[in-house]
Amino acid sequence: MVLNVISKDRPLVLGSASPRRRDILTGLGIPVRVVVGDVDEAALSTEAPAEYLHRIVADKLADVARRLAGTPPFAAVLVADTIVVLAERIMGKPESLDDACALLSALVGTTHRVDTRYAIARSDCPERPVMERTVQTLVTMRAATVDEVRRYAETGEGRDKAGAYAAQGIGAFLIERIDGSYTNVVGLPAMQLVSDLCGCGLLERFP
Repeated sequence: MVLNVISKDRPLVLGSASPRRRDILTGLGIPVRVVVGDVDEAALSTEAPAEYLHRIVADKLADVARRLAGTPPFAAVLVADTIVVLAERIMGKPESLDDACALLSALVGTTHRVDTRYAIARSDCPERPVMERTVQTLVTMRAATVDEVRRYAETGEGRDKAGAYAAQGIGAFLIERIDGSYTNVVGLPAMQLVSDLCGCGLLERFP
C-alpha cells in the first residue's frame, strides 16, 4: 500500500496538458508529473454530454497508461475532461474569432453548466480506474453587449477553452454567479478530488 501513496518520489501523473489543472494540483501541495495523452476529442453527432465525457476520459486514461510503460515510478494517474453545456448542447473550444464570438453570444445572459469528469487509477493497473466522478457547476453570465463579447474574444484568452472563456481570467467580468465548485469551472473540482484521493488511500493525510 505504501507504494500507492502519492509522494515526491512517486508523484501523481496528470494526463493533461492543461496548465490550469496542474496549477490546481500544485496549489494543493500534491506532487505532479505531467504525461500528456493524445486522443480525438471531437464529439459524435449522436452523443449526449455525459456519454461524451465518459468516452473521452476512458480514452485519455487508456492512452496515458500506454505511455507510462517503462517510465519512472509513480503512485497514480489522473485524467480529466471539462465541457460547457447549454441546453444539453456541448459548447466546444472555438476554432476562430468569429466562432468564439458565437459561443460567447449564446452563453451571455443565460445559465449554463460546466461538467468535469475525472478518472483515477493506481500505478499497478494504470489503465483501470479505481474512481470516476463527474462534477457539475452552474455558471450564470450577465447580459453583455455585442461589443463587450467581441472585445473579450479578441483578447484570445478563451481560444483554447471550452465555451471560449476563462472564469479565472478576464472572463470573470462576464460571470454573475457560480453555483457549485469554482475550481470545477477552471478544470478540476479540488474538494471532490482530494476526498477521492484520500478515500482511495492515495493520500495518507491531507493537508
